[in-house]
Amino acid sequence: MSEPLHFITTDADRSQTEPLRDDIRLLGGLLGDVVREHEGERVFGLVEDARVRAFGVRRQEVDRGSFGDTLTGLGTRDALHVIRAFSHFALLANIAEDLHRERRRASHVAAGEQAPDGSLAATYRKLAGASIDGDLAAERLAGASVVPVITAHPTETRRRTVFEAQSHIKSLMRERERMTLDQVEDAENLRQIKLWVLTLWQTALIRLSKITITDEIDAGLRWYDAAFFDVMPQINAGLRTAFDELYPGKGIGEEPMLRAGSWIGGDRDGNPNVTGEVVDYATRRASETAVGHYLDELAQLEKSLSMSVRMSPTSDDLLALAKRGADAGDARDDEPYRQALAWVRARLSVTFEAFFSETHAKTMTLDAAAPAYETPEELLADLDIVDASLRSTGDNLIADDRLATLREAVRTFGFHLYGLDMRQNSETHEATIAELFAWAGVHDDYASLDEDARVELLTAELASNRPLAGPSASFSETTQKELAITAAAAHAVRTFGEQAVPNYVISMCTSVSDMLETAVLLKEAGLLTVHGGTPVCSVNIVPLFETIEDLQVSATTLRAALDVPAYRALVDGKRGLQEIILGYSDSNKDGGYMAANWALYRAELDLVEVAEDADIRLRLFHGRGGTVGRGGGPSYEAILAQPPGAVRGSLRLTEQGEIIAAKYAEPKLATRNLEALVSATLESSLLDVEGLEPDEVEAAYTAMDEIAALAREAYGDLVHRTDGFVEYFKTSTPVAEIGELNIGSRPSSRKATNSIDDLRAIPWVMSWSLCRVMLPGWYGTGAALERWIGDDQKRLEQLRGYAERWPFFQTVISNMAQVMAKSDLGLAAEYADLVEDEELRERVFGQIRDEHARTLAMYEKITGHDDLLWDNAALKRSVFNRFPYLEPLNHLQVELLRRYRAGDDDPQLKRGILLTMNGLATALRNSG
Repeated sequence: MSEPLHFITTDADRSQTEPLRDDIRLLGGLLGDVVREHEGERVFGLVEDARVRAFGVRRQEVDRGSFGDTLTGLGTRDALHVIRAFSHFALLANIAEDLHRERRRASHVAAGEQAPDGSLAATYRKLAGASIDGDLAAERLAGASVVPVITAHPTETRRRTVFEAQSHIKSLMRERERMTLDQVEDAENLRQIKLWVLTLWQTALIRLSKITITDEIDAGLRWYDAAFFDVMPQINAGLRTAFDELYPGKGIGEEPMLRAGSWIGGDRDGNPNVTGEVVDYATRRASETAVGHYLDELAQLEKSLSMSVRMSPTSDDLLALAKRGADAGDARDDEPYRQALAWVRARLSVTFEAFFSETHAKTMTLDAAAPAYETPEELLADLDIVDASLRSTGDNLIADDRLATLREAVRTFGFHLYGLDMRQNSETHEATIAELFAWAGVHDDYASLDEDARVELLTAELASNRPLAGPSASFSETTQKELAITAAAAHAVRTFGEQAVPNYVISMCTSVSDMLETAVLLKEAGLLTVHGGTPVCSVNIVPLFETIEDLQVSATTLRAALDVPAYRALVDGKRGLQEIILGYSDSNKDGGYMAANWALYRAELDLVEVAEDADIRLRLFHGRGGTVGRGGGPSYEAILAQPPGAVRGSLRLTEQGEIIAAKYAEPKLATRNLEALVSATLESSLLDVEGLEPDEVEAAYTAMDEIAALAREAYGDLVHRTDGFVEYFKTSTPVAEIGELNIGSRPSSRKATNSIDDLRAIPWVMSWSLCRVMLPGWYGTGAALERWIGDDQKRLEQLRGYAERWPFFQTVISNMAQVMAKSDLGLAAEYADLVEDEELRERVFGQIRDEHARTLAMYEKITGHDDLLWDNAALKRSVFNRFPYLEPLNHLQVELLRRYRAGDDDPQLKRGILLTMNGLATALRNSG
């Protein structure tokens, strides 16, 4: 039989989800019709039998083993039909689930309930009730910034066509929900839905050719047209209005708080495909997207703002702007708004040609003699003239529509669209600096120097503008590549503004010299200049602390860097801002879930103390993945769980994988999820959300120090100290195939080794997710809690109190439970059977099975609940309804892996494995 569910569904739960199940049945039925009509009755029978039996497994009416045997008996081509069908079932179920969440939210609003936590309306209500002093709010929100940073991910390689089809289906389903359709309209609606389901069925979900980095860059840009262009400006405008009401005259929110970031095309840590040309492509395509959007919006505004001077007066400034359009040949003398906007559009089209003349054929502009805009602020000034004129005549309704969104978009996105972060590991920097120093005669063996000597040498180089390399310099391929990349970044900054490349992230940063080496490289590219002996840099130097050891000494490293006058000058030149990125993924892979979470919390506390002592502004960048094992989980709760003083109005975090589509595929989703980020940032900055009383803090921190140490020991016993563990992992999961198949531009390992340390966190977590163990999200926690509590009832009560009142502990335990609810050790056992060494299989999987049971028991003991999802009704609905779609995909993935590893060279086999990965990622909604 199947593994029992570790959560409880009731009749009330089922009654609330009946509309969801109706939608799933409708969409699934249409998919079934498409399969029957286009693949034949036999294939339809295979799919339908698998569907019915998969649901029977969930209800424990069908034996899992016999169901698995049926699937393993399928030929490769039949298996592909089933895989495709269940991947599409999962995709359509996601649509139904998103619509149901909208339905539930609408019902709460209709019932007159207060706005839920995580919405800006709820945050404004809390802030108004807290009576916060305006000066204090202004101080804490100075330089406020919330930046979701989009990154590439191997499971999010679906094509634009797939997203467009999903969007059409969702719109048509909303039509059924909101309108009363007559018989003819209902039939037409269903025909249109079926049309898009058919389109999906006949569209390849994934490309068969290897994904290139330019593919990933282009894919990352789709979210702007899908949602960001509408939603981010509206949120920024709403924040400004709300702050004016809450804290009048304090100027909070004058600058956009919510902006966009990207790593795609700038992150070259272990990715040899990132070159200077790629950096140029990423920054150029971003700017094309932004400026192209503005041109499209201006064209629409020019059509709609048809007001005549005979009907409505205009301002003198607007008439002056219109005259320029008239002088340029626009004959609409009585329609000054159209003339003015024609002139703005002409100037912006000249700007577009100036930016992209080398990559675009020359286009026809409205007036080739119109001057290009030098900065986004110039464009905004002209749009402000149009806005002011409309408001002067009482046309606020018009001004607050499309024009207001465009003005706020220009403020939010500028000419650069997003800030592209550069990232490289410290080892590469060291090698590059060593070559530069040797060629320039600074030192012939930089690598041999100790830390103090390196800092002295690097600091000396930051005292002058002297370049290290000359035209005749000859360097290794790696160094030439690094110099070309920073040169491309400098070109982007000169062309699109400083915000085009705002940050340089140093992976595996362990020392002050790692930070100063980056400064010297930026100086070589002209991004850092020296004025009167003082270095000034437009780019933030951002150390990334990844392992638990690095996190533990991060504050010491930062304090030492700030003690170096040259580095302190760089921070002062950024108005005292120092950004630090915290690595959730590698710290988890290094020490396990509980130890990593506590190491991050402790590091934040220490960094906050250093920032306060040094009188600088600290901005933390959370390098989170989509899964809990890589720092994922509900964003609102995660931000509120940060230690006191760690947020202070600023937050940057990575968004990647299927999570991006789940959060930002359309405006409603994007609004909800972006509001959650901003709401939590504001509440963490302005409200008391710590949860612990002052006299509890020391005891709580001591307890967590001890629990984290025990958890790390338990995790290390398995992952780092169990003989044969690496072999078990490589054999019982699809990690090797993830590396072999064409699912991303980045290699799965930083180096060509078999070490867990060198394996990237994404394939590590993704592999455990696909085989349903979900190990990075829980392993070691149960043993640690059991050992720490022992027979001590006081300790148990202590942890129960933290689970009720301390956001950090609440979030860690809740996120762990969410992961375990998606685990299934019954299916995991099938993957374990791929390990031929029976003794190794039993030894490793036995430890995993025992710790899984131990962790479930400790969760129930501390929380008082045997339902892992008692506090998350939405996820409970989601998991319950999508489990049946996972079942056949897991069984077939195991079987195809077995055939592939046995030497079956059918090219369809590799495609089938890739499709199971994509289908499981779709059904899990977060896998890596």
